[in-house]
Amino acid sequence: MRDRIRPGVRTLFVGINPGVRSALTGHHFAGFSNRFWKLLYDSRLVAEPITFQDDDRLPDWGFGITNLVSRATPGIDTLRPHEYVEGRKKLAAKVRRFRPPVVALVGVTVFRAMFPDHTGPVALGLQEQTLGEAAVFVLPNTSGRNANFSCAEMLAAFRSLRRWRRRGAPVYRAPSREVNEHAASRSSTRPRPAAAGGVRRSRSRAR
Repeated sequence: MRDRIRPGVRTLFVGINPGVRSALTGHHFAGFSNRFWKLLYDSRLVAEPITFQDDDRLPDWGFGITNLVSRATPGIDTLRPHEYVEGRKKLAAKVRRFRPPVVALVGVTVFRAMFPDHTGPVALGLQEQTLGEAAVFVLPNTSGRNANFSCAEMLAAFRSLRRWRRRGAPVYRAPSREVNEHAASRSSTRPRPAAAGGVRRSRSRAR
């Protein structure tokens, strides 16, 4: 799956790995029920309705998009520990190269794969961890089969990201509701990443 990133990116979206339909179409978040593209417009992060077929236009709005693991699978239960290790290293290199102010992880599962040493619940919104100089922001998994968050809660998280990008306004932090979000979407098993490789937990950042 080809990344959509250009110099000057302000927000880098990161998925866990491509699903089968994304691999077949060559576009990110292409699942029939995926709400990522609708949430982008409804939150006014982008100025017009777009679909997965428009993912190459994201840099026009200052966005980039990539995956932690590039290999497409029907579900995340077949991803291997070494793929998470390599994925963390590659993502850290992309962040160093393109220097986005914020990395938006699309799903709590992506956060846990990126920061396997983190313990305790994970709320949506801005995190204490950073990736180099980039802030880390957790968005909900946008699969239509993710029942952990309502559409209103998902939209609130995307709107909070918009406010953070534009004004540095106080950000939304939802109560954690980790009921294995990807089990409700493409997999029945949470990933169990290996120890962190090349990505460290940074000091807390005041926002």
